[in-house]
Amino acid sequence: MNYPYCDDISEYEKLMKVGQGTFGEVYKARHRKTNVLVALKKVLLENEKEGFPITALREIRILQQVNHENIVNLIEVCHTRPTRHNRERGTCFLVFEFCEHDLAGLLTQVRFSLPEIKKVMQMLCNALYFLHYNRILHRDMKTANILVTKEGVLKLTDFGLSRAVSVYAESAKMRYTNRVVTLWYRPPELLLGERTYGPAIDMWGAGCIMGELWTRNPIMQGTTEQQQLHLISNLCGSIDPEIWPGVENLEYYAKMELRQNQKRIVQERMRNVIKDALALDLIDKLLALDPAKRYDADTTLNHDFFWSDPMPMELGKTLSRLNFSLFELMTVRCKKENRHGAPNNRPVTNLPPQGTTSTLYDRVF
Repeated sequence: MNYPYCDDISEYEKLMKVGQGTFGEVYKARHRKTNVLVALKKVLLENEKEGFPITALREIRILQQVNHENIVNLIEVCHTRPTRHNRERGTCFLVFEFCEHDLAGLLTQVRFSLPEIKKVMQMLCNALYFLHYNRILHRDMKTANILVTKEGVLKLTDFGLSRAVSVYAESAKMRYTNRVVTLWYRPPELLLGERTYGPAIDMWGAGCIMGELWTRNPIMQGTTEQQQLHLISNLCGSIDPEIWPGVENLEYYAKMELRQNQKRIVQERMRNVIKDALALDLIDKLLALDPAKRYDADTTLNHDFFWSDPMPMELGKTLSRLNFSLFELMTVRCKKENRHGAPNNRPVTNLPPQGTTSTLYDRVF
Protein backbone atom coordinates (compact mmCIF):
# COMPACT_ATOMS: atom_id res chain seq x y z
CA MET A 1 0.00 0.00 0.00
CA ASN A 2 1.40 3.40 -0.99
CA TYR A 3 0.50 6.82 0.46
CA PRO A 4 1.47 9.45 -2.14
CA TYR A 5 0.35 12.45 -0.04
CA CYS A 6 2.34 11.52 3.09
CA ASP A 7 6.01 12.26 3.70
CA ASP A 8 8.46 9.44 4.20
CA ILE A 9 9.32 8.60 7.80
CA SER A 10 13.01 8.92 6.92
CA GLU A 11 12.55 12.67 7.52
CA TYR A 12 12.65 11.77 11.22
CA GLU A 13 15.31 10.09 13.34
CA LYS A 14 13.92 7.74 15.98
CA LEU A 15 15.60 8.31 19.33
CA MET A 16 13.86 5.86 21.66
CA LYS A 17 10.61 4.00 22.23
CA VAL A 18 8.53 5.74 24.91
CA GLY A 19 5.32 3.70 24.82
CA GLN A 20 3.79 0.46 23.67
CA GLY A 21 0.36 -1.13 23.90
CA THR A 22 -2.62 -2.36 21.92
CA PHE A 23 -2.62 0.97 20.06
CA GLY A 24 0.86 0.34 18.65
CA GLU A 25 4.20 1.91 19.48
CA VAL A 26 5.22 5.48 20.28
CA TYR A 27 8.72 6.82 19.66
CA LYS A 28 10.52 9.97 20.60
CA ALA A 29 12.07 11.30 17.40
CA ARG A 30 13.78 14.33 15.94
CA HIS A 31 13.19 16.00 12.59
CA ARG A 32 16.47 15.69 10.71
CA LYS A 33 16.35 19.19 9.20
CA THR A 34 14.82 21.30 11.99
CA ASN A 35 15.92 19.25 15.05
CA VAL A 36 12.38 19.62 16.44
CA LEU A 37 11.44 16.82 18.85
CA VAL A 38 8.25 14.90 18.01
CA ALA A 39 6.35 11.80 19.06
CA LEU A 40 5.76 9.16 16.37
CA LYS A 41 2.70 6.99 16.94
CA LYS A 42 2.74 3.87 14.79
CA VAL A 43 -0.61 2.87 13.29
CA LEU A 44 -1.03 -0.90 13.45
CA LEU A 45 -2.09 -2.28 10.06
CA GLU A 46 -1.09 -5.94 10.37
CA ASN A 47 -4.55 -7.09 11.51
CA GLU A 48 -6.55 -4.86 9.20
CA LYS A 49 -8.35 -6.71 6.40
CA GLU A 50 -10.24 -3.79 4.93
CA GLY A 51 -7.72 -0.98 4.77
CA PHE A 52 -6.89 1.76 7.24
CA PRO A 53 -8.13 1.41 10.86
CA ILE A 54 -11.28 3.42 11.53
CA THR A 55 -9.96 4.56 14.94
CA ALA A 56 -6.88 6.07 13.31
CA LEU A 57 -8.98 7.74 10.61
CA ARG A 58 -11.21 9.31 13.26
CA GLU A 59 -8.21 10.47 15.26
CA ILE A 60 -6.59 12.06 12.22
CA ARG A 61 -9.78 13.72 11.03
CA ILE A 62 -10.67 15.15 14.45
CA LEU A 63 -7.16 16.41 15.21
CA GLN A 64 -6.93 18.07 11.80
CA GLN A 65 -10.09 20.00 12.65
CA VAL A 66 -9.14 21.19 16.13
CA ASN A 67 -6.54 23.73 17.15
CA HIS A 68 -6.28 24.46 20.86
CA GLU A 69 -3.44 25.05 23.29
CA ASN A 70 -4.59 22.22 25.54
CA ILE A 71 -5.10 19.61 22.80
CA VAL A 72 -2.10 17.77 21.40
CA ASN A 73 -1.06 19.01 17.96
CA LEU A 74 -0.99 16.53 15.07
CA ILE A 75 1.84 17.79 12.85
CA GLU A 76 1.51 15.39 9.94
CA VAL A 77 1.10 11.76 8.86
CA CYS A 78 4.16 9.89 7.56
CA HIS A 79 4.74 6.41 6.20
CA THR A 80 7.40 3.81 5.46
CA ARG A 81 7.83 2.62 1.91
CA PRO A 82 6.37 -0.79 0.99
CA THR A 83 9.11 -3.41 0.71
CA ARG A 84 9.29 -7.17 0.70
CA HIS A 85 10.41 -6.98 4.34
CA ASN A 86 7.01 -5.55 5.33
CA ARG A 87 5.07 -7.72 2.84
CA GLU A 88 4.67 -4.70 0.51
CA ARG A 89 2.56 -2.95 3.15
CA GLY A 90 3.87 0.41 4.25
CA THR A 91 3.40 1.52 7.84
CA CYS A 92 1.86 4.86 8.81
CA PHE A 93 2.96 7.08 11.68
CA LEU A 94 1.09 9.98 13.24
CA VAL A 95 3.54 12.77 14.06
CA PHE A 96 2.68 14.74 17.22
CA GLU A 97 4.37 17.49 19.17
CA PHE A 98 6.51 15.92 21.89
CA CYS A 99 5.42 16.23 25.52
CA GLU A 100 7.80 15.19 28.27
CA HIS A 101 5.26 13.81 30.76
CA ASP A 102 1.87 12.23 31.15
CA LEU A 103 -0.32 13.01 34.15
CA ALA A 104 -0.48 9.40 35.33
CA GLY A 105 3.31 9.28 35.54
CA LEU A 106 3.62 12.73 37.08
CA LEU A 107 1.31 11.77 39.95
CA THR A 108 3.79 9.06 40.95
CA GLN A 109 6.61 11.61 41.18
CA VAL A 110 5.05 14.96 42.08
CA ARG A 111 2.56 16.12 44.69
CA PHE A 112 0.82 19.15 43.23
CA SER A 113 -0.21 22.05 45.44
CA LEU A 114 -3.81 23.30 45.50
CA PRO A 115 -3.08 26.21 43.09
CA GLU A 116 -1.38 23.76 40.69
CA ILE A 117 -4.30 21.35 40.87
CA LYS A 118 -6.58 24.26 40.00
CA LYS A 119 -4.41 25.00 36.96
CA VAL A 120 -4.45 21.36 35.80
CA MET A 121 -8.23 21.17 36.04
CA GLN A 122 -8.63 24.57 34.39
CA MET A 123 -6.54 23.51 31.39
CA LEU A 124 -8.36 20.17 31.17
CA CYS A 125 -11.78 21.82 31.24
CA ASN A 126 -10.67 24.40 28.67
CA ALA A 127 -9.84 21.52 26.32
CA LEU A 128 -13.19 19.83 27.02
CA TYR A 129 -15.13 23.07 26.57
CA PHE A 130 -13.51 23.54 23.15
CA LEU A 131 -14.24 19.95 22.09
CA HIS A 132 -17.83 19.96 23.32
CA TYR A 133 -18.54 23.38 21.78
CA ASN A 134 -17.40 21.87 18.48
CA ARG A 135 -19.57 18.77 19.11
CA ILE A 136 -16.71 16.34 19.67
CA LEU A 137 -16.68 13.74 22.45
CA HIS A 138 -13.34 12.45 23.68
CA ARG A 139 -14.75 9.19 25.14
CA ASP A 140 -11.53 8.04 26.83
CA MET A 141 -10.81 10.40 29.69
CA LYS A 142 -8.04 9.19 32.02
CA THR A 143 -4.75 10.50 33.39
CA ALA A 144 -2.73 8.39 30.94
CA ASN A 145 -4.33 10.37 28.09
CA ILE A 146 -3.29 13.72 29.51
CA LEU A 147 0.18 14.89 28.51
CA VAL A 148 2.12 17.74 30.08
CA THR A 149 5.01 19.64 28.51
CA LYS A 150 8.12 20.53 30.49
CA GLU A 151 6.80 24.10 30.57
CA GLY A 152 3.65 22.85 32.34
CA VAL A 153 1.11 23.05 29.51
CA LEU A 154 -1.52 20.31 29.59
CA LYS A 155 -2.35 18.53 26.33
CA LEU A 156 -5.34 16.20 25.99
CA THR A 157 -4.38 13.32 23.70
CA ASP A 158 -5.41 9.91 22.30
CA PHE A 159 -8.47 10.60 20.18
CA GLY A 160 -8.78 7.04 18.88
CA LEU A 161 -12.19 6.59 20.55
CA SER A 162 -13.37 10.15 19.92
CA ARG A 163 -16.10 11.06 17.51
CA ALA A 164 -18.04 14.02 16.26
CA VAL A 165 -21.72 13.97 17.23
CA SER A 166 -24.56 15.06 15.02
CA VAL A 167 -26.00 18.56 15.27
CA TYR A 168 -29.37 16.85 15.24
CA ALA A 169 -28.49 14.25 17.87
CA GLU A 170 -31.31 15.22 20.23
CA SER A 171 -34.07 15.16 17.63
CA ALA A 172 -32.81 12.14 15.70
CA LYS A 173 -31.84 10.20 18.85
CA MET A 174 -28.48 9.17 17.44
CA ARG A 175 -27.19 5.97 19.03
CA TYR A 176 -23.51 5.45 19.77
CA THR A 177 -21.56 2.53 21.19
CA ASN A 178 -21.37 2.38 24.96
CA ARG A 179 -18.20 0.29 24.86
CA VAL A 180 -16.00 3.32 25.35
CA VAL A 181 -14.04 4.90 28.22
CA THR A 182 -11.60 2.90 30.36
CA LEU A 183 -13.54 1.06 33.09
CA TRP A 184 -12.25 3.06 36.07
CA TYR A 185 -13.41 6.32 34.45
CA ARG A 186 -16.60 5.04 32.82
CA PRO A 187 -19.78 6.89 33.87
CA PRO A 188 -22.81 5.00 35.23
CA GLU A 189 -24.98 5.71 32.17
CA LEU A 190 -22.57 3.80 29.91
CA LEU A 191 -22.31 0.95 32.41
CA LEU A 192 -26.11 0.70 32.31
CA GLY A 193 -26.22 0.54 28.50
CA GLU A 194 -26.99 4.14 27.47
CA ARG A 195 -26.37 4.71 23.76
CA THR A 196 -27.79 8.21 23.39
CA TYR A 197 -25.30 10.32 25.30
CA GLY A 198 -23.36 13.54 25.12
CA PRO A 199 -20.57 15.59 26.76
CA ALA A 200 -21.58 14.47 30.27
CA ILE A 201 -19.63 11.23 29.79
CA ASP A 202 -16.38 13.21 29.50
CA MET A 203 -17.26 15.32 32.53
CA TRP A 204 -17.61 12.22 34.72
CA GLY A 205 -14.06 11.33 33.70
CA ALA A 206 -12.96 14.85 34.59
CA GLY A 207 -14.43 14.36 38.07
CA CYS A 208 -12.57 11.07 38.51
CA ILE A 209 -9.35 12.74 37.37
CA MET A 210 -9.89 15.66 39.75
CA GLY A 211 -10.13 13.28 42.71
CA GLU A 212 -7.05 11.44 41.49
CA LEU A 213 -5.00 14.66 41.64
CA TRP A 214 -5.22 14.32 45.44
CA THR A 215 -5.33 10.55 45.96
CA ARG A 216 -2.69 9.99 43.22
CA ASN A 217 -4.47 6.78 42.27
CA PRO A 218 -7.75 6.17 40.42
CA ILE A 219 -10.57 6.67 42.90
CA MET A 220 -12.79 3.78 41.72
CA GLN A 221 -10.91 0.70 40.56
CA GLY A 222 -13.40 -1.97 39.56
CA THR A 223 -12.38 -5.20 37.85
CA THR A 224 -15.76 -5.76 36.17
CA GLU A 225 -18.63 -3.54 35.08
CA GLN A 226 -20.73 -4.94 37.93
CA GLN A 227 -18.06 -4.12 40.52
CA GLN A 228 -17.56 -0.67 39.02
CA LEU A 229 -21.26 0.03 39.52
CA HIS A 230 -20.94 -1.14 43.14
CA LEU A 231 -18.02 1.23 43.73
CA ILE A 232 -19.98 4.09 42.16
CA SER A 233 -22.99 3.37 44.40
CA ASN A 234 -20.77 3.14 47.48
CA LEU A 235 -19.45 6.63 46.79
CA CYS A 236 -22.27 8.41 44.92
CA GLY A 237 -25.32 6.71 46.40
CA SER A 238 -27.92 4.26 45.10
CA ILE A 239 -28.90 4.43 41.46
CA ASP A 240 -32.69 4.73 41.33
CA PRO A 241 -35.39 6.70 39.47
CA GLU A 242 -35.90 9.07 42.39
CA ILE A 243 -32.34 10.37 42.07
CA TRP A 244 -32.05 9.80 38.32
CA PRO A 245 -35.39 10.07 36.47
CA GLY A 246 -35.55 7.70 33.51
CA VAL A 247 -32.70 5.45 34.59
CA GLU A 248 -35.14 2.52 34.77
CA ASN A 249 -35.43 2.68 30.97
CA LEU A 250 -31.75 1.93 30.37
CA GLU A 251 -31.03 -1.49 28.89
CA TYR A 252 -29.07 -2.98 31.78
CA TYR A 253 -30.90 -1.34 34.68
CA ALA A 254 -32.99 -4.44 35.41
CA LYS A 255 -30.16 -6.83 34.54
CA MET A 256 -27.42 -5.49 36.80
CA GLU A 257 -27.31 -5.93 40.56
CA LEU A 258 -27.69 -2.39 41.93
CA ARG A 259 -27.14 -1.67 45.61
CA GLN A 260 -30.06 -0.16 47.48
CA ASN A 261 -30.22 2.33 50.35
CA GLN A 262 -26.72 3.63 49.70
CA LYS A 263 -26.18 7.18 50.91
CA ARG A 264 -24.25 9.65 48.76
CA ILE A 265 -20.99 10.33 50.60
CA VAL A 266 -18.70 11.88 47.97
CA GLN A 267 -17.69 14.83 50.11
CA GLU A 268 -17.46 12.85 53.34
CA ARG A 269 -15.03 10.32 51.91
CA MET A 270 -13.00 12.80 49.88
CA ARG A 271 -12.60 15.03 52.92
CA ASN A 272 -9.91 12.63 54.19
CA VAL A 273 -7.53 13.90 51.53
CA ILE A 274 -9.12 17.10 50.18
CA LYS A 275 -9.28 19.96 52.64
CA ASP A 276 -10.67 22.61 50.27
CA ALA A 277 -14.46 22.97 50.54
CA LEU A 278 -14.87 24.35 47.02
CA ALA A 279 -12.89 21.46 45.56
CA LEU A 280 -15.17 18.99 47.36
CA ASP A 281 -18.23 20.77 46.03
CA LEU A 282 -16.97 20.72 42.44
CA ILE A 283 -16.07 17.01 42.52
CA ASP A 284 -19.52 16.33 43.94
CA LYS A 285 -21.10 18.18 41.00
CA LEU A 286 -18.95 16.39 38.41
CA LEU A 287 -19.78 12.97 39.86
CA ALA A 288 -23.55 13.46 39.70
CA LEU A 289 -25.21 10.15 38.84
CA ASP A 290 -27.80 11.75 36.57
CA PRO A 291 -25.91 13.03 33.48
CA ALA A 292 -28.53 15.78 33.08
CA LYS A 293 -27.48 17.22 36.46
CA ARG A 294 -23.74 16.78 35.97
CA TYR A 295 -21.78 19.99 35.48
CA ASP A 296 -20.73 20.73 31.90
CA ALA A 297 -17.32 22.23 31.04
CA ASP A 298 -18.59 25.82 30.90
CA THR A 299 -20.30 25.62 34.30
CA THR A 300 -17.23 23.92 35.75
CA LEU A 301 -14.90 26.68 34.57
CA ASN A 302 -17.16 29.25 36.24
CA HIS A 303 -17.21 27.43 39.57
CA ASP A 304 -15.83 29.38 42.55
CA PHE A 305 -13.09 26.76 42.90
CA PHE A 306 -11.15 28.49 40.11
CA TRP A 307 -11.92 32.05 41.23
CA SER A 308 -11.02 32.00 44.90
CA ASP A 309 -7.68 32.21 46.70
CA PRO A 310 -5.29 30.62 46.18
CA MET A 311 -5.66 31.25 42.45
CA PRO A 312 -4.50 28.74 39.79
CA MET A 313 -0.71 28.66 39.46
CA GLU A 314 1.45 27.59 36.51
CA LEU A 315 3.19 24.20 36.75
CA GLY A 316 6.49 25.28 35.23
CA LYS A 317 8.31 25.90 38.51
CA THR A 318 7.48 22.46 39.89
CA LEU A 319 8.25 20.64 36.64
CA SER A 320 11.56 22.47 36.28
CA ARG A 321 12.81 20.38 39.19
CA LEU A 322 12.42 17.26 37.05
CA ASN A 323 15.56 17.14 34.95
CA PHE A 324 14.31 14.16 32.93
CA SER A 325 11.35 13.04 30.88
CA LEU A 326 9.19 10.51 32.74
CA PHE A 327 8.70 8.59 29.48
CA GLU A 328 12.46 8.22 29.15
CA LEU A 329 12.85 7.28 32.82
CA MET A 330 10.24 4.52 32.49
CA THR A 331 11.88 3.22 29.31
CA VAL A 332 15.25 3.01 31.05
CA ARG A 333 13.64 1.21 34.02
CA CYS A 334 11.99 -1.26 31.65
CA LYS A 335 15.32 -2.08 30.01
CA LYS A 336 17.06 -2.54 33.37
CA GLU A 337 14.30 -4.75 34.75
CA ASN A 338 14.15 -6.87 31.60
CA ARG A 339 17.91 -7.40 31.74
CA HIS A 340 17.48 -8.74 35.27
CA GLY A 341 14.66 -11.07 34.29
CA ALA A 342 11.73 -8.93 35.40
CA PRO A 343 8.42 -9.67 33.65
CA ASN A 344 7.77 -7.48 30.61
CA ASN A 345 4.36 -6.47 31.91
CA ARG A 346 5.56 -5.36 35.33
CA PRO A 347 4.44 -1.79 36.06
CA VAL A 348 7.32 0.67 35.97
CA THR A 349 5.50 3.37 37.89
CA ASN A 350 3.77 3.29 41.24
CA LEU A 351 0.35 3.07 39.63
CA PRO A 352 -1.45 -0.22 40.28
CA PRO A 353 -2.22 -2.44 37.29
CA GLN A 354 -5.86 -2.23 36.22
CA GLY A 355 -7.98 -4.65 38.18
CA THR A 356 -6.05 -4.27 41.44
CA THR A 357 -6.62 -2.00 44.40
CA SER A 358 -3.79 0.07 45.81
CA THR A 359 -2.94 0.55 49.47
CA LEU A 360 -3.65 4.26 49.15
CA TYR A 361 -7.06 3.53 47.69
CA ASP A 362 -7.86 1.17 50.56
CA ARG A 363 -6.76 3.74 53.12
CA VAL A 364 -8.71 6.65 51.62
CA PHE A 365 -11.87 4.94 50.45
